[in-house]
Amino acid sequence: MLDRWTSRWVQPPLKNTAQIIAPYCTANQVTIAGFLLGMLALPLLAYEQYSSALVFILLNRCLDGLDGALARLSQQTDSGSFLDITLDFIFYAGIVFGFALAQPDDNALYAALLLFSFMGTGASFLAFAVLAKKYQLTNPYFPHKSLFYLNGLTEGTETILFFVLFCMFPKHFAMLAGIFAVLCFLTTINRIVIGYLTLKRCEQ
Repeated sequence: MLDRWTSRWVQPPLKNTAQIIAPYCTANQVTIAGFLLGMLALPLLAYEQYSSALVFILLNRCLDGLDGALARLSQQTDSGSFLDITLDFIFYAGIVFGFALAQPDDNALYAALLLFSFMGTGASFLAFAVLAKKYQLTNPYFPHKSLFYLNGLTEGTETILFFVLFCMFPKHFAMLAGIFAVLCFLTTINRIVIGYLTLKRCEQ
């Protein structure tokens, strides 16, 4: 929901940084580095080192934005897009799993609920993106994205916000995860309805 506005703020500094580091690394290298750094948060969460875990979560998100900016300086590739979105979803699930490991008695059920809701948002997003490419659909709010970015209540900005809240208020993970899961379910319903109606029109 917030990505169309936050994107306007983060894209210029990401582009400037990408221009500086472009001679030294590729977008795929940054994608992999960001993923590996992000996954270091999982054991830190398991041992309840929430502040340290948050550092690696934010590093992952920064590098996730930077790899796209790097790709746009040269040529975006389908292989790079595949790598980026796949590792993103693994990272998202890993962070939630880390909180389940930290306090299984209190967190595991709500972590499972949140992962269940992630399946809906992820499946609806990716399935529509594949068919949007077939019909050459574009989203004017996110022209820099390599995949069609189907809007919703929970997008990248909201995910980062909740991950930060999880780390800042770990004792309230269950409540926050429940709220986030409800928002993800609403996003899934919205995407299914909008996606179906949009593709139905394309078929006519």
